[in-house]
Amino acid sequence: MGETIYSELIYFLLGVTSIVGLAFIAERWWMLRWKRVVPPQIATALLKCHTRDDVQKVVRLCEITPSPLGRLIQLAAERLDWPKTDNVDALQTAARNEIVRLERGLVVLEIIVGIAPLLGLVGTIAGMMTVFGDVGQVGLNDAAKLAAGIALILRATLIGLLIAIPALVAWSYFSKKVEVFAVEMEALCDDFIRRQYTEK
Repeated sequence: MGETIYSELIYFLLGVTSIVGLAFIAERWWMLRWKRVVPPQIATALLKCHTRDDVQKVVRLCEITPSPLGRLIQLAAERLDWPKTDNVDALQTAARNEIVRLERGLVVLEIIVGIAPLLGLVGTIAGMMTVFGDVGQVGLNDAAKLAAGIALILRATLIGLLIAIPALVAWSYFSKKVEVFAVEMEALCDDFIRRQYTEK
């Protein structure tokens, strides 16, 4: 009886883990779209921004197109009267904060990758305890029933793996995507700073 309750609990936890994983995968897919993080119109405007006179146009574009890149450019533009070193330091701090925001939720996927197979294994062990407990009471009179019971309890391990594998793929993909975003934003911000302080 106790083992049956444990098995049901494990299946419940696997279901919750699956739902949470799917929710975070969908949320990160929506939030980590290229046009949401590095809008093409801002990137294009930055390439044409050579003088201080062009800066206000870029800032207005960043205001109407909220994005991590836009927030960084606005910050740098507001502090162009600062020494270049101070502006760069402030920009790097803000960039780290933006990267942390982009990585939000990835730790949950990483946890699911580790915990889902373990939950499946615990479910299998609990089920095995039930099956062999029954065998101890009634003996091995029906081998087919025993085999069916074992096949049923192995399902927990299979479910755990089926949850972990997509979570691992998503975590790897999104982590790499955040890395690419970081490199692209760094290049655009560095080019913006270099041009503006050259013009000074």
